[in-house]
Amino acid sequence: MYYNNILETIGNTPLVKLNKIVAGVPGTILAKIETTNPGNSVKDRMALKMIEEAEKDGRLKPGGTIVEGTSGNTGMGLAIAGLIKGYKCIFVTTDKQSREKVDMLKAVGAEVIVCPTDVEPTDPRSYYSVSRRLGTEIPGGFYVNQYDNPANVQAHYESTGPEIWEQTEGKITHFVVGVGTGGTISGVGKFLKEKNPNIQIWGIDTYGSVFKKYHETGEFDEKEIYPYITEGIGEDILPKCVNFDVIDTFEKVTDRDGLIYQRKLAREEGILVGNSAGSAIAGLIQLKDRLKPEDVVVVLFHDHATRYMGKAFNDNWMRERGFLNDRPKIALDVIQHHQHLPLVTVSETDHASEAFAKMEKYGISQLPVQNDAGDFVGSLNDTHVMSLLLKDSTVRTKSVRDIMQKPFPQVDYHQSLEDVTKLINQDNPAVLVNDLIGIPHILTKNDIIAALAR
Repeated sequence: MYYNNILETIGNTPLVKLNKIVAGVPGTILAKIETTNPGNSVKDRMALKMIEEAEKDGRLKPGGTIVEGTSGNTGMGLAIAGLIKGYKCIFVTTDKQSREKVDMLKAVGAEVIVCPTDVEPTDPRSYYSVSRRLGTEIPGGFYVNQYDNPANVQAHYESTGPEIWEQTEGKITHFVVGVGTGGTISGVGKFLKEKNPNIQIWGIDTYGSVFKKYHETGEFDEKEIYPYITEGIGEDILPKCVNFDVIDTFEKVTDRDGLIYQRKLAREEGILVGNSAGSAIAGLIQLKDRLKPEDVVVVLFHDHATRYMGKAFNDNWMRERGFLNDRPKIALDVIQHHQHLPLVTVSETDHASEAFAKMEKYGISQLPVQNDAGDFVGSLNDTHVMSLLLKDSTVRTKSVRDIMQKPFPQVDYHQSLEDVTKLINQDNPAVLVNDLIGIPHILTKNDIIAALAR
């Protein structure tokens, strides 16, 4: 079996159980992984649907130009569909979006215009205004308007919702997703509520967005609006696609928590996904007291981590914005880059020449000495060895026991780097660190210098 084109691969994305990152959260937590769509995001579903509906009613004609304001993912879905169907694409985005998103849009032939983030939606410079204007000015232009386009919602009502229902065999009790345009939560929420009105639909919002307060009070509070870093969720407008009636709860998540949990998903679950996925998991954990052990929760992961490598997965970027509270380094941190390598040692009964040969072979300047029982009873370092050889060339024939120095100090993996540093001096150039399972590794002055420089 084969597909006629890449558009036929949209949908039927996997449902994966989460484990480590949701330890302590009641229920079965499942992730709907939308990164397997051809554009690596959930937006492929609605992008194709919006184009197909525009073709049907004549808004988009052969040879036309697709115009849209996008944070990147909808643009990618539209660009792929436009490429296959023969349309030109012009996308307008904000300077908040990651460089990777802009580059990926250009990679599939789209033209990208970047607008300032920190302006009112009605400002002629905003990406809403620019995209709307271009859609009307360009001959044959079709302004998609994903925020108010009913096909956005319909796509998820027809595909994402039914998939989740079938994959959970109708056992789903909660659906959790970040809310931006509102298409995903509204379409999936409508479908699931029709199947079982008791299913809870939880929307994840971000600080600086209007959704949560509007949902709870009916008030559009402009004081709630301020710039935020989180990508893909939250709005400073009320898109028509957001059906607040199907949403039971909104939960706000900070920029920092969304980014930290995005990184944790990669490191704890091996799932490389975007900013909104991190926020969704953070929000779920904030709401965990509302869950019961028998609950089945589906969390939708919008897009792939490749969109965010220069941000969330860049330690320097995270640190500059105060999102990484680096704990003080410990001995284990320093040995991690060579922890996979076996410790090179020499026996106290070996000839000195064997010790010298090992130091030369492995390019090391310190060598621990062990007795027959495996205990560390001494050490050798290159400065001491050179001094001996200059004084007496026959030292090669002596036993290691006759020329060794005192053993290196031994410390546990959790010893602070500050304390370890105090043990290293001119007479003692290294320490031995026992790792998490008690295997010793050497930690030298050069290791500490490298760790402090990182």
